[in-house]
Amino acid sequence: NLFHPVGDGSTALFYEKNMIQDDYNAMAKYILDFTEKYNMSFPGWEPERMAKLDELFKAYEGVDHEKLWANLKYFLEAIMPTCRECDIKMAIHPDDPAWPVFGLPRIITCKENILRMMKMIDDPHNGVTFCSGSYGTNLNNDLPDMIRSLKGRIHFAHVRNLKFLDPNPETLNFEEAPHLSRCGSFDLYEIVKALHDIGFEGPIRPDHGRMIWGEVGMPGYGLYDRALGACYINGLIEAIEKNDRK
Repeated sequence: NLFHPVGDGSTALFYEKNMIQDDYNAMAKYILDFTEKYNMSFPGWEPERMAKLDELFKAYEGVDHEKLWANLKYFLEAIMPTCRECDIKMAIHPDDPAWPVFGLPRIITCKENILRMMKMIDDPHNGVTFCSGSYGTNLNNDLPDMIRSLKGRIHFAHVRNLKFLDPNPETLNFEEAPHLSRCGSFDLYEIVKALHDIGFEGPIRPDHGRMIWGEVGMPGYGLYDRALGACYINGLIEAIEKNDRK
């Protein structure tokens, strides 16, 4: 649901696991209807891409988890020499949500898999975007612990919060929540502290947000709520740094 009422007068993105079936065309129709109604395209679901869905799914026939690992290794090995020469830091974004959707394999989902990728191409230019929301969809992921296991390999941080309405892994329901820890299911203080503890100095994005104060725009990317998130994250950073100096 792109406009799920949160209860405070705002709306947010909402995920109901049982609603996502194997029929990708039904989801495509939902997104295209949204595109037409609001005259804006949803990232990754642009009309020109939707026109080739059958072709894209056919291209993935026979691609299982290990084949996907092999493809990723081939790609990273091919670009690493250029990355080293130009000092380009690759930062793979995790799969969101962290399980197969429409029968497609997903591999960047948990600590075990991301460490496998780091060891597979053991180079500081081969790094990650640590997205707390994406990794957080996997209820087994300890987000601060994952951050600490990736010292020197996190090149971009997406810091956001989710609120689980039904934490049953089989029927998982969650909505995107304000960044404040008390508003969702994640401890944002511990997430930001873990980034501080490993010496992370890269960019932090206050990722996603509600649509508040009558704003009209891309669902999940409201300007106002993300601005509030940036203020909150900066407050956490200041508190953590001052506490660390005591």
